[in-house]
Amino acid sequence: MNLLPEGTSVWVPAILIFVGIVGIVVPVVPGLLLAVLGVLLWAYETGGATAWTFFAVCLAIYVAGVAIQFLVPGKRLRQQGVKTSTLLLAVVLGIIGMFVIPIVGFIIGFVLGIFLVEQGRSRDRAQAWARTKSALVAVAMSMGIELCAGVLIAITWVIGVLAT
Repeated sequence: MNLLPEGTSVWVPAILIFVGIVGIVVPVVPGLLLAVLGVLLWAYETGGATAWTFFAVCLAIYVAGVAIQFLVPGKRLRQQGVKTSTLLLAVVLGIIGMFVIPIVGFIIGFVLGIFLVEQGRSRDRAQAWARTKSALVAVAMSMGIELCAGVLIAITWVIGVLAT
């Protein structure tokens, strides 16, 4: 059963992968997941052991990217004294910000959330701002890790397309 019209078996997954990578930088869609789903669609449509092997490699890159994305920046934040509860509250404010200010609202709400929680916790504006900057560096690092994983998925997919 073909899900795609004849002759589009490479273009639709390519668009999904591209939109996924853009979604990593502009957090509107779940970027990395969308890229892997594009490869899954390609593997399903192409069929064969080679296509499924390349999908498995892309899935492994996805899992590793997600794991590293949460482990490395989180460890750095704990070393800087930013607690997990601070990040959870910041994410809640980020989600609220996303609805108040489209596109950039999540980032603004997230940063404001970290600053306000740390300011309330320490009563020291300088320390709150230092921890907020640490959190921003961790977010950038997380985004960089996710972007690297997305590019690796895209490169692996291209090699898979050429191999099939």
